[in-house]
Amino acid sequence: MEKPVLKKFALLWGLVAGFWLSGCASTATLATPAASAVAAESAVPAKPAAPSASIAPHQPIIPDGPLQPITAAEAASRAVAGLTAPADLWERIRRGFAMPDLEGPLVLDREQWYATRPDYMLRMTERSNKYLFHIVEELERRNMPTELALLPFIESAFNPQAVSSAKAAGMWQFMPNTGKDFDLKQNAFRDDRRDVLASTRAALDYLQKLYGMFGDWQLALAAYNWGEGSVGRAIAKNQRHGLGVSYTDLLMPMETRFYVPKLQAVKNIVARPQAFNSKLPDIGNHPYFQSVDIKRDIDVALAAKLAEVSLEDFKALNPSASRPVILAAGTPQILLPWDNAAVFERNLLGYGAGRLASWTVWIVPMTMQPRQAALRIGMSEAELRAVNNIPQRVTIKAGSTLLVPRAASVQADVTGHVAETGQLSLAREVGARRSTVKAGKTDTVASIAKRYKASVADVAQWNNVAASSAFTPGQAVVLFMPAKAPAAAKSSKGKSQKSAKPKKKALASRTAKASP
Repeated sequence: MEKPVLKKFALLWGLVAGFWLSGCASTATLATPAASAVAAESAVPAKPAAPSASIAPHQPIIPDGPLQPITAAEAASRAVAGLTAPADLWERIRRGFAMPDLEGPLVLDREQWYATRPDYMLRMTERSNKYLFHIVEELERRNMPTELALLPFIESAFNPQAVSSAKAAGMWQFMPNTGKDFDLKQNAFRDDRRDVLASTRAALDYLQKLYGMFGDWQLALAAYNWGEGSVGRAIAKNQRHGLGVSYTDLLMPMETRFYVPKLQAVKNIVARPQAFNSKLPDIGNHPYFQSVDIKRDIDVALAAKLAEVSLEDFKALNPSASRPVILAAGTPQILLPWDNAAVFERNLLGYGAGRLASWTVWIVPMTMQPRQAALRIGMSEAELRAVNNIPQRVTIKAGSTLLVPRAASVQADVTGHVAETGQLSLAREVGARRSTVKAGKTDTVASIAKRYKASVADVAQWNNVAASSAFTPGQAVVLFMPAKAPAAAKSSKGKSQKSAKPKKKALASRTAKASP
């Protein structure tokens, strides 16, 4: 009698153990990238490897088939999801670090550079407060390394209005053509390279594409800075000579050579701020802004007033709104601080049917001088130039779109076609010629303008830079100078008139061959 009982007990215990093991297997086998992300936010796991180049970084891996038991080794390697999220955004970023660390003298050099400039670091990190949460959310959604959230520190110091001497613009510093490749609209009324949401989407799309091409985040970053074609050619050259093809093996320009070390240095400071005597501002692990739909054209100043935020803060969240009005057909949403979004909608509702926009668009019917256009629409030439960013010594081509005051009788908003495709086309004024000068060691837009008796706004416009920009030594600076008057004919007495006093030699020596 005892043996059958023992036999039944052993069978029952086997069934219980089997169910227990299958439960363990189901818990582990059903883990998804989303569950892994939760684990990453609640515990500090071992540094994950970079995703395989053959799998899209954002592609979920969902198991199928029957449940299978897991081994003890597999169970020990799985992270355990906690119940608390990171206390602040910096900790959340640290937990998502996934790129291999770069070491060497260039990294040490950049660490020292940043660590010895605490005021600069503090200003830069405080400026990032408005944008970092959104970027981290997007990176995690795509399963990309969170180090990439620090890249705008290197590109623009997190300034969405930044413009480089090479005409790259925005927080992620897109060149005009690259921006167009990634659907960043650039027209007379908006430049999506400066838009927070659009430029972040485009930058992460581009980085994912580059990672897919090179299978290495450091090479992807080099390509982001130097161009994918340049990195590809450098790799091919090394392969032909039997050399390595990693980031540190390639021969590249100094700017690109320092690019990843800069990011690594910032990463190290974020990881261990105390070790570098640095202080990071408190950034909560929650959204800073939300988007609000707009259905009517609205003045920028009025939108800020209705949202009860300062004009400066409004422009920081909506940096693509460089004109005094937002055209709803081209920019159907604005960003506002989280708590101010409801304030804006409530105040907008209370504003009633009153006119929201005091500006509209006028399509220039024929090529004309700015003063002629100003006269035609009843505004001063100075205001027309300021609002539409028109420099001196140019004419406005037919078909150009200009912002002009909106008459009380104009009820309709600007159409979608005009808002999406409007462009300002300018031609050099007859009698002006294009010249280039080489910038000196300390030259700025202001100093060049003063030297050549041009306005600061004109020099900035001619070179597509901000009025406060400094030029790099030796940089070619574009100027449009009045053409020299023809020599006067000889008088009837055979004596020639004296020519005008020649310009300073500095202009002649620093001016390249002018185009006609």
